[in-house]
Amino acid sequence: MSLDAETFDALIDTVRRFVAERLRPLEAEVEEADAIPPHIVEEMKALGLFGLSIAEEYGGLGLTMVEECRVALELGRTTPAFRSTFGTNVGIGSQGLVMAGTPEQKAEWLPKIATGEIVTSFALTEPDVGSDSGAVKARAVRDGDVYRLTGTKRYITNADKASLFTVMARTGDEPGARGVSAFLVPRDLPGVSIGEPEKKMGQKGAKVADVIFDDVPVPAANRLGEEGEGFKIAMRVLDRGRLHISAVSVGVAERLIADCVAYATERKQFGKPIAEHQLIQAMIADSKTECLAARALVLETARAKDDGKDVVLESAAAKLFATEMVGRVADRAVQIFGGAGYIADYGIERLYRDVRLFRIYEGTSQIQQLIIARETLKRGG
Repeated sequence: MSLDAETFDALIDTVRRFVAERLRPLEAEVEEADAIPPHIVEEMKALGLFGLSIAEEYGGLGLTMVEECRVALELGRTTPAFRSTFGTNVGIGSQGLVMAGTPEQKAEWLPKIATGEIVTSFALTEPDVGSDSGAVKARAVRDGDVYRLTGTKRYITNADKASLFTVMARTGDEPGARGVSAFLVPRDLPGVSIGEPEKKMGQKGAKVADVIFDDVPVPAANRLGEEGEGFKIAMRVLDRGRLHISAVSVGVAERLIADCVAYATERKQFGKPIAEHQLIQAMIADSKTECLAARALVLETARAKDDGKDVVLESAAAKLFATEMVGRVADRAVQIFGGAGYIADYGIERLYRDVRLFRIYEGTSQIQQLIIARETLKRGG
């Protein structure tokens, strides 16, 4: 279901002003404190940002993929940690439930996820399992009306504040992905514990931590789909998440380009603004061209997804191109700013560090290449 044009335009205008007036002035503070101010989180809840992708019948905004990407583009114009505050509720933390949950599961959890009362998290990665996500070792053994869940998940976004985890665990003896199932695991079940947040290169304010499950009794009613369907659910969730991250990457690139243009217009060297030097213009031109191409790919793929088409290949291509693109744009931005780009005052070095993660999480660039090649061969070209 899509919002009517007037309502959606109002939403975009509200998000744009929220980013410009409320979030961007706090970027340095968030970097320093490594935390999002609580009053900003409450404002995000009031705007409905925690429920962008959840149906209106459950209290969300029910945005289409195109609409969600348009909002993500706006949110990319500030430090990605702000978006990450509610990003797992919009994407990987909730979408397994949206796609594969029973009516009872949806009714129980989605309304609270949409308001931000519940923060969700997606627990797939393990200490020895990253890109080979079908090799999860966490195990859930059926014991009457519960599954006994044991294992450790690593680098889990928003684990420090999540109250509900979508967990991938092995339930059968079948090798690889066929033996993996998905579960909704409330944080308050006995045996669930959270590790200390990791120290990271960038995206300060967005926390990742280990989640440890020690013989946790997960109700069988909390399983998503049938046994052995967990990997399939995870891959569908990641298809959507990859488009969202691609849109954020484009938004950050647009922010960086605007900052470069403003700085190059004011900064003078050799008697004129550096924007008039052709080698500076070349870097701006390359950045703008790549950014426009990424934006077109993301929105075209989002439209195809909304039309019900198979976009496994296209989502991977968007993720690969957009995240690699914003890395190049950030690198050029540091170069255009020169020494100032390496100093914290301008925020360019912060965004340079922040965007590096986009090429790693929700599937590395190399995994996207494998998916693109596999799907291209399958389609015959």
